[in-house]
Amino acid sequence: MTPFIEATIKANEEISLALKNGFESHWFDKTEIGAGGDISSRLDLMAESIFIKHLSTFGHIDSEESGVVGGGADKIIIDPIDGSANALSLFPYYGTSVAKVNTEGVLDNAIVCNLANGDLFITSLGEETQQGKLFNNTFFTPHTAPNAEIGLFEKAYKYPQLIDALDKEKLKFRSPGAVALSLAYARSVSYFLFMGEFRIYDFAAGLALCEGLEVIVEADYVIVSKEKKITQKIELLIKNQKL
Repeated sequence: MTPFIEATIKANEEISLALKNGFESHWFDKTEIGAGGDISSRLDLMAESIFIKHLSTFGHIDSEESGVVGGGADKIIIDPIDGSANALSLFPYYGTSVAKVNTEGVLDNAIVCNLANGDLFITSLGEETQQGKLFNNTFFTPHTAPNAEIGLFEKAYKYPQLIDALDKEKLKFRSPGAVALSLAYARSVSYFLFMGEFRIYDFAAGLALCEGLEVIVEADYVIVSKEKKITQKIELLIKNQKL
């Protein structure tokens, strides 16, 4: 495990401890539009400040909330709270996303954490993705479901015709609302699907965790699955919607 991943885990554990006894009332307050285009909450900014404290020695930080912070050659891309709308609605599917890009432009470390249940997913350059838990030093090959019955379709509400096409093909899905987390769970579900314009903050770490899976990335959609035939089937459905 790299020093960067160790530092990122410590940051996640500090955020988790801050949330342990419930959300402070001022965390629900909205502030201003962040670098990613959404309005930042004080919860987002609290988590961001913890990541800056733990990670600023590794390089400059590009955060969905405050944009570029600090200096250093390496670039650290963070979404301090992935699924912040879920968190602010007390819906337990939210976490964090952190990726580091070195001076050669190579993404060499990625970490996604589910703050709601403590699931942790990590990978570094040349290493396979590992799964673990916060406050636990044990890591293992990520859980998989051999006959997963659902996929994860982020932003599904914007695509009713595609929803109907997926239903006709019996490709069930859920749309939980946290892109990096859903990518982290791509090995356990049938497929991951995202439609629309996507931001680096949502995808940098999550896609790195999908190394070894079938991945299709286009300008307006991303598909991931353990099975090539599923990615091909979904891509065909998408293309048919554009005809």
